[in-house]
Amino acid sequence: MDVEAAAAQSLLFSQVHFVIVQSSSISLSDAEALTALLVANGAEQHSSPSPNAIIPLDGVTHIISATSDFREYDAATDALKSVVKPEWVTASVAKGRLANPRSYSPDPRLFFSGLVLCCADIPEGDKDAIMGGVLATGGLYSSSVTKMVTHIVALTMEHDKCQTVLKKDLKCKIVLPHWFDDCLRIGKRLEEDPYMLPNPEVLRTKPGDPIVETKRVDMQGASSTQPNELPRVLASHRSSTRRLDVLKGKKVMLCSDLNIGSHLRGTIEELIGNGGGAVTNSINSADVLICHYRESSEYRIASRAKKEVGNLAWFYYLITHNSWISPTRRLLYYPVSERGLPGFDKFRISLSNYNGEARSYLENLAIAAGGAFTKTMKEDNTHLITAHQHSEKCDAAREWNINMVNHLWLEESYAKWQIQTLSNPRYTYFPPRTNLGEVVGQTPIDKHAAEKYFYPPGAVEESEGIEALRLNVMNLQQHDQDVGPLGTHQAPPSSADFVPHRTRTAGTTPKAPRSSKASGPIRTPATTRIVVDGKENETPSTTSSRGAKDRAAAKLQDQAADIALYEKEKKRVGGVIFGGRRQGSEDAISNASRKRSNSKDEGSFPDRDGRDKKRTKTNKLPPPLMRLLLTGYKGWANTGKKEAEDKSRLRDLGVLVTQDPTHCTHVASPGIVRTKKFVCALARAPMVLSTDFVDDCLAKNEWQDPDDYILNDPAGEARMHFRLSEAITRAKSHRGQLLRGMPLYCTETIKGGFDVYKAIVEANGGRCLLYKARAGPMASSRAGGRDEEPDAMETDEPEYVYLITGNTPAEMALWPKFRQMVQGIGKHARIVQTDWLLDSAIRQELHWDDIYEYREDGVSNDQ
Repeated sequence: MDVEAAAAQSLLFSQVHFVIVQSSSISLSDAEALTALLVANGAEQHSSPSPNAIIPLDGVTHIISATSDFREYDAATDALKSVVKPEWVTASVAKGRLANPRSYSPDPRLFFSGLVLCCADIPEGDKDAIMGGVLATGGLYSSSVTKMVTHIVALTMEHDKCQTVLKKDLKCKIVLPHWFDDCLRIGKRLEEDPYMLPNPEVLRTKPGDPIVETKRVDMQGASSTQPNELPRVLASHRSSTRRLDVLKGKKVMLCSDLNIGSHLRGTIEELIGNGGGAVTNSINSADVLICHYRESSEYRIASRAKKEVGNLAWFYYLITHNSWISPTRRLLYYPVSERGLPGFDKFRISLSNYNGEARSYLENLAIAAGGAFTKTMKEDNTHLITAHQHSEKCDAAREWNINMVNHLWLEESYAKWQIQTLSNPRYTYFPPRTNLGEVVGQTPIDKHAAEKYFYPPGAVEESEGIEALRLNVMNLQQHDQDVGPLGTHQAPPSSADFVPHRTRTAGTTPKAPRSSKASGPIRTPATTRIVVDGKENETPSTTSSRGAKDRAAAKLQDQAADIALYEKEKKRVGGVIFGGRRQGSEDAISNASRKRSNSKDEGSFPDRDGRDKKRTKTNKLPPPLMRLLLTGYKGWANTGKKEAEDKSRLRDLGVLVTQDPTHCTHVASPGIVRTKKFVCALARAPMVLSTDFVDDCLAKNEWQDPDDYILNDPAGEARMHFRLSEAITRAKSHRGQLLRGMPLYCTETIKGGFDVYKAIVEANGGRCLLYKARAGPMASSRAGGRDEEPDAMETDEPEYVYLITGNTPAEMALWPKFRQMVQGIGKHARIVQTDWLLDSAIRQELHWDDIYEYREDGVSNDQ
C-alpha cells in the first residue's frame, strides 16, 4: 500500500507543464527549488527561468509567478492557462492533490488569494457569510485549525481554536470579524494589526485618537505621468555595465506628444538598443508604444492591435527596475486624456491625511481627471478626499457640507472613465482605526472602459487603413516580381505614391500614377478582369490560391490611383469633397453671392406700394458707462412700475442700476449709511455720489457729470469719526482684502442676521464662520483657506480671534466655550459688538476701541 501511495505521489504533477516567471519575489535559487520539486513529482518544465524571458504559451498548462506583472499575463488568462503563486506547489504537495488554482492566483482583484480562514466563536449565519465572501475573493475556508490556516476569526481568545494556536505556536493571526467586514466593504485587503486579538486597537482606543500614518514605498515613480527627474540608469548609463533586457526583442515607438528633447530621446534609443530592443517610427511594426495622450491616432491603432501602451513614467519604471509591469497596473502609468473626464472640471478637490508619494499620486490623479486640485480647502470646494475622518479639514467639510470621500471614488472614476455615484457606501466608508493610505494605488485601468470611450471596436483610423492598404499593395508587388507578369496587369505604381500622410514631407504632394483614362472624369475604376492565355471564363483551380492572389493584386493595383488622389485631395484647402470633385472657386463665389442675396431678401419686405422696406431691428444698447448701486433711495418707494420705467430710462442714458455691490463702479446714497449694500460696496472703492445724480438724470433726461455729485455728508462723517474720501483711498490700497486671512466667528441669532455680516466680511476678503460652540479644532487663520495640515500654519497669525455677537442670554451662553476654545490654541478671544465690524468696514481700517468689547456680564465697556 505504501508503494502505491508513493507512486501516486510521484505522479502528482504528471499533467502539469509549467513555466516559472523569475522576478524580485522569486529569486533564481527559489525558482530552482520549485523546479526540482515539480519535476520530482512528474511535472515537465517548458523553459528555464530567467528574468524578462519570453514565456512560450504553447503546451504550457501552469505559469508560476508571484505577481501578474509579466507581459504574457493577459494572453495566458485569455488562453485559460492557470497562473498561480509559488505557494500553490507546496500546498498541492502538502495535500497530496492539486490545489485549486483560483485560491493561489496573483490577480490583484482576488485580494484574499492565499488566505486560509477558519471561524471560532462566530454565529452560524455570520460564519456562512464569511465563508462565502472568502471563497468569492480567492481565499479558502477550513473548518478546523491546521498548519495551512492563516487567519482565525474570533470574538475572544477563550475559544478552543484560539488556544490551540497559542499552544502549538502556529503562525496564524487571530482577528475580529470587523477586519473581514471592513475588507469586503472597501474591496481591498487591509492590515490586520488594528483588529488582532487579544487587545485589538479598534476596541481600546477612543474615536478622537490619532491614527498612525502609513507610507507607500511601492508608489515610487508611479505618482506622476510626467516624472520630474530622470532615472539614475539614464543619467549614468554610459558608465554603467548593467544590461537592461526588459525590452529585449521588442520594437518601441516613442510618440511625438512626449515632448522630450533630442538629447534625451537619443539616450533612450541607445538604452533600448543596448538592451536588445529597437526603436521604430512605424506604429504597425511596433510592439510597444510610449505616448502621453489617449487622443493620438497612434494610441488608438496600438490599442486596437493589443499592443502594450504606456507613458513615460511607465517606461522609466521598466528601465529603472529592469522588470516588467503592465502599464494598466497603475493609473498614472497609462496615457492620460487631453480633455479630461467629462463633468470632472466642475469639481474642486482637496486632500487630507495622505502623505508622501500617496499624496502626490492623488494630486496628480485629480488633475489628470480634469478636476481642480487645491492644497487649501475653502467653502467652494466640492470634494474632500481623506484617508480617515480625523483632521481639521474633515471637521470643516462637515460644517460646510462638502462631500467627504475616500480615494477609491477618485481612482475608480478615473479607471472606469465615468464619475462614480457618491451613494456607493464604498466611497464614504472609513474603517475606524485604518489609514486608507495603505491601499492607495491598487486600482488598475479598466481596459473595457478605455476601449469603449477611446478606441471603440469597428472604428478604423484613417491613417491605419491607408497604411495597411499600402503595405498590402507593396507585399503584392513583391509577389508579382517573384512570380512574373500577370497577363494584362498594369505596371505596379512605385512605393512613393503611397506615402502616409503623417510621414510626408511638408510642402510635397504625391502624384497619382498616369492612366489612359486620366482625361475623363475622376471616378472609382472598375476592377480589371484577368485574362490568361485567352481563356476568359476559366474557373480557377480549387487546389491552389494562385488565382485568388492574382485577382486581389489586380484589384488593389486598380485602386492605387484612387488612393493617391485621396491623399492629394486631403491636403487641399477645403478638404475632400464627396464624389472626388473639389469645390471650384467659381462655385464658392456663386454660393457666397447667393448667401448675400438671401440675407438681403430676408432683411426686407414689400410694403403696400410694392417698395421694399428694411425690417426694423432692435438697436443693441452700448456698454454702460456706469454700474450704479442705489441704497437708501426714497424715490422708488412703493412704486414698482415707476422704478422699472426709470431704470430703463437710466439704462438708455448709460447708467446700469445693479444690486450687486461687488460689481458696481458707483454708489448713490442720500448720506453715509450703515446698510449692507453701502458697507459691502466700500470695499471695492467706488465713487460715492448723492442720489441727486439720479433725480437730475431723470428730470433732464440726459447724462450728468458724476464729478458734480460727489457725496458730501459732514454730519455723517462727524458721527462716525472718519472722512469718506480717506476711507475710499484706503479701500483702493486694500483691494478688497482688509480682513484677509482673519477667521471671524458670528453667532446664529445675531441681530440683523448672520448672512448680512457674512457678506460684509467676505466683501473685505475675510471668512465669517457660524459659531455654535461645536467641539473640535478651530479654523486656521492662514490667508486663502484651510492649510494642508494642522501643524503647518504660518507663524504670523493674528493674536486675537473675534466673535461678533449680541448680548442675548442665548448668545451669552456661548461666550465661555468660545474663550476656552481660543485659549486652547494659545490666542486671546475678543467678544465684540457688531459696531466693530461695521465701523472697520466703513473706515476701511481695523479700528479698535475697548468700547466694542463685551465684558463677562454681557455689558459693553462704553456703558
